[in-house]
Amino acid sequence: MKNIAVIGAGTMGNGIAHVFAQNGYNVNLIDVSEEALQKAMTTISKNLDRMVNKEKITVLEKDKTLHNLNTTSNLKKGLESVELVIEAATENLDIKLSIFKEIDLLAPKSCILATNTSSISITKIAAHTNRADKVIGMHFMNPVPIMKLIEIIKGYSTSNETLETIMNLSKNIGKSPVKVNDFPGFVANKILIPMINEAIITLHEGVAGVEEIDTVMKLGMAHPMGPLQLADFIGLDVCLAILKVLQDGFGTDKYAPCPLLVNMVTAGKLGVKSKEGFYSWNHQTKDLIVSDYFKN
Repeated sequence: MKNIAVIGAGTMGNGIAHVFAQNGYNVNLIDVSEEALQKAMTTISKNLDRMVNKEKITVLEKDKTLHNLNTTSNLKKGLESVELVIEAATENLDIKLSIFKEIDLLAPKSCILATNTSSISITKIAAHTNRADKVIGMHFMNPVPIMKLIEIIKGYSTSNETLETIMNLSKNIGKSPVKVNDFPGFVANKILIPMINEAIITLHEGVAGVEEIDTVMKLGMAHPMGPLQLADFIGLDVCLAILKVLQDGFGTDKYAPCPLLVNMVTAGKLGVKSKEGFYSWNHQTKDLIVSDYFKN
């Protein structure tokens, strides 16, 4: 397997494309927006520069990585001759189902179809294709070039062959894959997102302020980033969407989103992507925090 397509040029998509290209794979990065594709290539180049400056890679390795990357807004063209497609679109079921119906028609019949969903059922997505045995979840962590974990989610119909192929592939790109079962939120977000929601409830109830809550979790629990700052990085709209998946999937108010979170998303305060969430953000502030990851 050498030819990969990544659908979606946002934060996760460009990170996934970066990692595969850096490990010698030919990557077609696909997005309907040419602007998003240009922005993604700029981000990848900047992240590679950080790695060069930290002496993690050489300038030659950076150039080879960029050479392995192709961008296109033409889905049919981007899926020609690929052996794996990784969908990294927004965390919305209808959008993902629409994408999977289309890529199922356009991708080679032998191609594996993976989704970077952080909470949505792999079985449900696979049911909208004609190759359910070749549909699997690959939940990467952000920032993708740095974080080692990939949750590998086996749907009800995912074949053992597909699972084994993706587990081995994940190791080949320097990641540590962990197989999990197809439950709402899987492992990472079934634990993480309720914790973030509880932090927002704590703020909403006036127990402590934003920086105080984050400081307690960083210094007291050894978290590298406080839950409210992390929520801003994930995207408050994404946190809300995952909570709704958990609430619907398990049928309990245990996962009911805090009214403050709902109101912030309604008001367009989404975190880093909107430059305002629990913190105010600008490119310099974000870059400084991202740079901290590249120090490790």
